[in-house]
Amino acid sequence: MATDRLGDMRLFVEAADLGSLSAAGRKLGFSPAAASARLLKLEASLHTRLFDRTTRQLRLTDEGRFYLQQCWVALRAIDEAEAGLQASQQEVRGKVRVSASTDFGRHLLNDWLEMFCAQHPQLKVSLTLSDAMSNLVQDDVDLAIRFGPLRDSSLIARQLAPNWRVLCASPDYLARHGEPQTPAELTGHKFILLVTPVGPLNTFHFRVDGQTWNHSVPLENAWETNDGAVARAWALAGHGIARKTIWDAAADIRAGRLKMLLPNYCVAEAGVFAVLHGNRYRIARVRVLLDFLVERFKCATEELLRDVDVPRC
Repeated sequence: MATDRLGDMRLFVEAADLGSLSAAGRKLGFSPAAASARLLKLEASLHTRLFDRTTRQLRLTDEGRFYLQQCWVALRAIDEAEAGLQASQQEVRGKVRVSASTDFGRHLLNDWLEMFCAQHPQLKVSLTLSDAMSNLVQDDVDLAIRFGPLRDSSLIARQLAPNWRVLCASPDYLARHGEPQTPAELTGHKFILLVTPVGPLNTFHFRVDGQTWNHSVPLENAWETNDGAVARAWALAGHGIARKTIWDAAADIRAGRLKMLLPNYCVAEAGVFAVLHGNRYRIARVRVLLDFLVERFKCATEELLRDVDVPRC
């Protein structure tokens, strides 16, 4: 019964993905009649209808969408368990799914993953870049790189490197608008803001004479984007002051394309973390990637920040 149920679940997932029960049946080796019978049996056992079916269309019901998400989690766990048993340290194979912020992912992590895959030619990568916080289960992510503290106690976090968030602007912008020497002098400046699903990040925190001091940016004085790489491009183009992690800004600061502002007023950050579910660490390819990232961040901390005046937080 358990084996039949798993087969029915796989058929259901394939049908939802392909939009066709017949196509899903052919992929799994079932005749159209057998595929239809298995789906009817699954719906009967669940006492619910998973699809609204017509001769031309297969559409998930609300219950079907909910069950599909749970099937993805269950089948993925089974597939990963089998892959973990078969994998070895000597030959890492399969696909590892990684999530990171846009700017960091495009300008550093992508090159690192190229290096990693050159060492493990049997490995493939799925890289999702977003400045929104990823849900590791819903987004089907093995490992996420996050800048900041972990809020989900069910996850494992491995610190990879220190981090600071700094204000920076192009020399052209500063020549036109002046360079603020204290947080209070930020008033009247133009800004570039990152917008997240919970709203724009328009409040900056500082330490002034041992006390917390906040500056809120009026949105009418700001350029807004949900993409950190676009924010970096706008800062380079001189559209305003941007708040970036030191990892995103260090190369531009070192090259003189951006200048760090108010470094002695910054607030300490939690750092850069690799975040994953405990069961993912047991998978060889995820474990080997994590070890690679730990070493890569260690080297990069020395290389990337070597010529940058790191803030005294």
